[in-house]
Amino acid sequence: MSQQKESPAAAVNTPAATTVTPSKYSGRVVLKTILESGGGLGLVGRRVVIGGWVKSSKEVKKETVVAAPPPVDGVASQTGTRGVTCTEILQSRIPVIRSIIKLLGGSNYSVREKLEPAAPRPPPPPIVFLQVSDGSCASSLLVVVDSSVAPPSQLLHTGTCIVAEGELTKSSVEGKHVIELKVEKILHVGRVEYDKYPLSKKRLPLNQLRECPHFRPRTTTVASVMRIRSALTFAAHTFSQNQGFLCVQVPIITATDSEGFSEKFRVTTGFNNVGKEEPKFIDDTEGVSLEVVKSAIKEKSKIVEDLKRTDSNSEALIAATKDLQKTTELASHLEAREKSKPKNWPKADNKASEEFFSSQIHLTVSGRLHLESFACSLGNVYAFGPRFRANKLESVKQVAETWMFEMEMAFSQLEDAMNCSEDFFKFLCKWLLEKCSEDMKFVLKRMDKNSIERLQSVILNSASRISYTEALDALKKVADKKVERKLEWGAALTTEHLSFLADEIYKGPVIIYNYPKQVKPFYVRQNDDGRTVAAFDLVVPKIGTLISGSQNEERFNVLSTRIKEMGFAGEQYEWYLDLRRHGTVKHSGFSFGFDLMVLFATGLADVRDVIPFPRTYGKVSN
Repeated sequence: MSQQKESPAAAVNTPAATTVTPSKYSGRVVLKTILESGGGLGLVGRRVVIGGWVKSSKEVKKETVVAAPPPVDGVASQTGTRGVTCTEILQSRIPVIRSIIKLLGGSNYSVREKLEPAAPRPPPPPIVFLQVSDGSCASSLLVVVDSSVAPPSQLLHTGTCIVAEGELTKSSVEGKHVIELKVEKILHVGRVEYDKYPLSKKRLPLNQLRECPHFRPRTTTVASVMRIRSALTFAAHTFSQNQGFLCVQVPIITATDSEGFSEKFRVTTGFNNVGKEEPKFIDDTEGVSLEVVKSAIKEKSKIVEDLKRTDSNSEALIAATKDLQKTTELASHLEAREKSKPKNWPKADNKASEEFFSSQIHLTVSGRLHLESFACSLGNVYAFGPRFRANKLESVKQVAETWMFEMEMAFSQLEDAMNCSEDFFKFLCKWLLEKCSEDMKFVLKRMDKNSIERLQSVILNSASRISYTEALDALKKVADKKVERKLEWGAALTTEHLSFLADEIYKGPVIIYNYPKQVKPFYVRQNDDGRTVAAFDLVVPKIGTLISGSQNEERFNVLSTRIKEMGFAGEQYEWYLDLRRHGTVKHSGFSFGFDLMVLFATGLADVRDVIPFPRTYGKVSN
């Protein structure tokens, strides 16, 4: 009968140590199972194999023990020179006196030999104390290595990876560690080039750590943030599955503009032969109607004039002016293209022969439109993945690639989506406090002293619910001069306004609903008043908008008209209109800013610090 090969950890565990379970796929004991078991005291005496990276180190030299001098001429040397006469001491210490005594006939004295000092002993080998972390928890394990086991020079540098075998004992030094690992064997050493290793310097600020994202998880702060991020991912899936939602993967590459006014990343293969032949210009405006664009210019010009007359906030005016300028430039381009076309200008060009796809495509900014098609067949569905926005505006809460958790529900309306989004948010906060308590304690100590209190407040209290109009009225009553109060109805609420509502006025999460239709995506259902749409935002303290949702337009004629107003190429949205032609249903959903949720939980200020590999304008380091 063949014998199954034992793992290293299984080989060193005694029957009494069955509570220390080694990893099935590496044979080592994960430090979390040791350090989060009452500090590890209950595991004293267990033999384990651990692996991890050195966080800090210290070399300590053993004290040299001086041996007592041996007895002289059979006389016990119990108290220094007891039993030894002064003459004998002089004879042994001073050769001249010994010679004089012999000349004077003092040969009757028993001359003792010179008291020679003991031969010097070599200093004992030093001991190395290492704090080792394997990323499974915020705490580190104290590892004690005698230099007879491994040379200290191989272990001392920060970042060195070790796999060690030994016995867990009570800590021999006072401090935060209650147990330590007495190493008996070093199984692996992964050395570092210390002068080139970016984490050799202690306590690098977060902005410097962004320059080496492949190493920054080795820091205690970033490692803790990533464990919180992982816990939130699992919690989001758990909530969705518990509520009967099905997971659907939506495309990243799409021909559909999901919102209508966002900056998109164009995907092209038309320049694969650069250097072989002259690259050809690709027209991004093919299929866009000049008449529709001119109509949009009139509407946007009116918005800009209204903002100027009301002396509204500068941020909203700048954004509206910029939008108008882009639309005007587009109209000029379309007019120039129409004038330059010959009478027999073909409708299609040779672009398809160079492009991988036959139509203009880009990276998706939202997966909700594609989720709708599955919601209208399967009921309740959700998706989790990256979304992309080519926004060059530098912000601590925006990146080019962000992760979103999106839900879509058939047979539901605006209030259903608001209820679901709030329940979802509360579930994640509760999950962190219950399942991620050790990391949240670290966040409380090192990042944000209000983090746990903030999560508890979300769980215990319901979000305030106000309409867009009520939000404007509340802002106009603010006495703080730093907040722009002269807001005209129809203007977009800025980040400053939203933050003030959540942080100062309501001091907690706020759900704002029934927005003007011009500030929300084209697919949102229009209300009966003709001015507002059934959209909402969940705004939270320190972050701003965390969730954006809506009831979507199920009426064919209304949606078709809105698509034309936006100037979209109609053929690209035929599949979306088909959902209204055949078996239409009321439905709603929302998009949840997953990265911002991690920011909310940890209290950090910059979203780039909670994303494993952040992508921002002009920066992709790896």
